[in-house]
Order: sequence, then structure tokens, then C-alpha cells
Amino acid sequence: MQEETTKDYLLEMIGVSKEFPGVKALDGVTLRVRNGSVHALMGENGAGKSTLMKCLFGIYHMDEGQIRLEGNDVKFTSSKHALDNGVSMVHQELNQVKSTRIMDNIWLGRFPTKRLFVDEEKMFKDTKAIFDDLDIKLDPRTKIKDLQVSECQMVEIAKAVSYNSKIIVMDEPTSSLTEKEVGHLFRIINALKNKGVSVIYISHKMEEIAQICDEVTIMRDGKWIATKFVRDISTDDIIKLMVGRDLTNRFPPKTNFPADVIMTVENLTAVNQPSIIDVSFDLRKGEILGIAGLVGAKRTDVIESIFAERHATGAIHIHGKKMHFRHPKDAIKNGVALVTEERRATGIFPNQDISFNSSIANIDRYVKRLSILDLKKIAKDTDWVVSSMSVKTPSKKTRIMSLSGGNQQKVIIGRWLLTEPEVLLLDEPTRGIDVGAKYDIYQLMIDLAAKGKGIIMVSSEMPELLGITDRILVMSNGRMAGIVNTKETTQEEILRLSSKYL
Repeated sequence: MQEETTKDYLLEMIGVSKEFPGVKALDGVTLRVRNGSVHALMGENGAGKSTLMKCLFGIYHMDEGQIRLEGNDVKFTSSKHALDNGVSMVHQELNQVKSTRIMDNIWLGRFPTKRLFVDEEKMFKDTKAIFDDLDIKLDPRTKIKDLQVSECQMVEIAKAVSYNSKIIVMDEPTSSLTEKEVGHLFRIINALKNKGVSVIYISHKMEEIAQICDEVTIMRDGKWIATKFVRDISTDDIIKLMVGRDLTNRFPPKTNFPADVIMTVENLTAVNQPSIIDVSFDLRKGEILGIAGLVGAKRTDVIESIFAERHATGAIHIHGKKMHFRHPKDAIKNGVALVTEERRATGIFPNQDISFNSSIANIDRYVKRLSILDLKKIAKDTDWVVSSMSVKTPSKKTRIMSLSGGNQQKVIIGRWLLTEPEVLLLDEPTRGIDVGAKYDIYQLMIDLAAKGKGIIMVSSEMPELLGITDRILVMSNGRMAGIVNTKETTQEEILRLSSKYL
């Protein structure tokens, strides 16, 4: 068989290494992407995928290695340099100017001008042309703040296309999309392929890789492990290469046994509509209660109303005692904790270290006389979070933003466990987390439930709900459509209930 040469590839990253204080993030990684192909980049959180892409995109400067684009050596010094040369990236965590219009976001920093003024007419027409080409049904003059998360994602993809990109990196592009929107995204990707554009597709969703990707490169612990044609490798083989071991069961065995009722919710109705209406249920000690529903079902509104993030009427009883939560602080003092969905936006303090992020929710307990902080107790509790949550980090003084998504999530859960909650509310706790880290989170949830905690988990992933919960509360358009026992239900029944009030 004839040996492949540089001309077969649009992009080559060869022997790329990158070291940070205390950790070697990349160790001689090689990635080769063919013209007009979709190339999956897979690995556990912390494997080095994002670091590799940031080296490509000019955000990080690699310590060693070589990058070739269309056979020519390149070394981008900034993201603008990469964009100007046809390399763009759609980040998982969107960073848009929400107060401005769609078209302003797309052409930010390169507005078309007419004499000394922005050419609004051309900007509108150019944006509309891209939207028409991608079959995106949005008005370019709409403000970003008025869009749904999925629509913001489509705007970012359109922005990448607007640079006439040769290669587009998509980082977890379907994490906020419905099944219908995923289908639309895949049509866009196929259209880009037909135009000769290559896509580097980062995802933890195995079924997507088989559906949309041509090749897959697998990384582990900052190293290249394998590159295979998708048609030649099974899902089980991918998982084994990612985690370095067989992961025959996606979910740990259940060791928790629901007992007496710990919390009762009666007629919970959000004051500001549209939101939840007349939601009632109970939560048992040692139970994992899932909340299912389609996008827009107001699943998150349920737990935010319990936590007093949203003002709601109705009644909440814990151990039979009626609660009066006017503020999240009241919920925390009474043993309720919330891990939010948007980890980067509302969960972590990105520029602070692990110690700060571990202790911040419990700060009142660390104040000694004369308002002096008990640094020894903070250090001890941080050590507990790192140890008990199995957080992979060089040091507890490491900035949390430099950790993988799975390790960030472990720190956040550890933070709330330090408040000694009896009820733990989790909103999409495994979103954007790899299969190995997901297993760790599942095990942690089961262990907590086995110790008598009551857990409520919102999730968009049906296998997750069926694999980890004891019961599932199904929401439909702000109303409770029913509660089912996980062992006795089916995916079809849950979907039928999800559509009950549409």
C-alpha cells in the first residue's frame, strides 16, 4: 500500500508538547486531519484535547512540535492570526456580547465600513447570506440576550464560517442542543465537508462519533494513543483506549436504599411566569430522584425554586418542618445545596485557586474572632475535597480554570458537601464530562445516597436517568407530567409523559 504523504492532509500537528508548572499537559502529540473530513478528537477530561486545540489556535504557545496547514509550516501567535489563516474554533463555553445584535457579534472587530461609518446594510446582507446557506432561521438584528442557548451555538458556528475557514474546531457542539437541532448541526457539518472544509469534532457522545465522524484520534494523559477510521473501531474499543482499562458497565452498582421521606414539595409555583406551575413531590432519604423533560420543560426552574434562586409560592417541608426560604442562604442553612448547570458561568471562580473554590460556600464557618480566617481549617477542608473527590491537580493552589471540566465539577460538589447538606440538587452534573469522569460522579452520587443524603438530579441524557436514579419526575411545559419508578419505566413512557402538556 502506498504510504500517505503531507498532501493527503489539510492539517498536521506533529510532536506537540506543552508543559505548565507541575504538569506536562501534552507529550509529543500528533494529529493529522484530512481534507474535507470530520475528525473526532476524544479522551477523558484532562487528556489534553483542549490544550492541543489552544496550541493550534494560538492561545497557547507550544514548547515543542510542528504545525503544517496545507503543507506549509505555520505557528499562530494569536487567535486572530489563526482566524486570518482560516482556522476557527467554536468553544463549548460561549463568550458572546449579550447586549448586542447577532450580526454585531459575528463581525465584531471587522465591521464592514462605508466611508467612516459601519455599513449596516452590508453587515445585515452578509449575515443573512451565511444564515440562508446554513439554513439558520434567525433575524441578524436580534439581540444575543434574547436567544436560547442552542441558537447562540448556531450563531457561533455561523461566525466560524464567516471567516471562510478551512478548518473548524467544534468543542462539544451538541451539549445544549435538542435531537432536532443536532440533526440540523449534522446537516451543516456535511455541507461544510462538501465544500472541502475539515472539522475537528470534540465530543464525549459515542453515538455522535459513529454518526458524523470519518476518523477518530484518542488521547490519554497528554499523549497520543491511537488514530483509527471510525468504521474500523467499536464504541467499547474507544472507551478502553480513552480510559486505559475496560469499562464494561457505564454505571456503578446501586448500593443506596431509599427510606423515609426527607423533603416534601407541595404546589410549587414560580411567581414570575412562564415557569413551573403546581409541582408536588416527595424526596426520600437515600434516594436519587431524576428530573426529565424536553428542552423548555422548566426542569431547572424546579430546583432553582426549591433553592430560592427563583421566587415561588407553595410549601417545602424538611423532616416535617415547614421551610421559609427567601434567599439561597436560607436554603444552605437548612441543609440544601445546589450545583448549577453552567459550571463556568455560575459554578466556579475561574481565577481563584482550588482552596478558594472549595471553601467559599462555607466561609462563615472559617471566621474566627476579630474576623480573622482560620486558614488551617480551610487547608484541612480543601485537602478533604481533593482527596475524597479524587481531584486530579498539581496543587490545591492551582487555579481552578486550569483543571479539566470533570475535576472542576468534583471541586464544586466537594464545596457543597462541606456545608453538610441533607438534600443535594444537581443540575446536569455530568454535562461536558468524559465517560471515565462520569462514572466517578455517578459513584459519588450513589455513595452519598447510601449515607442517607437525598439527591435530585436534572439530566438531559436518558441513559443517565435510567442508569443512576431510583425514580424519575417528568416535567412538561412547566407542569409535572408524572413520577415513574426507574426499574419499571421505559424511555418511551418518559418521552410520552414529556409531551403531555405541549
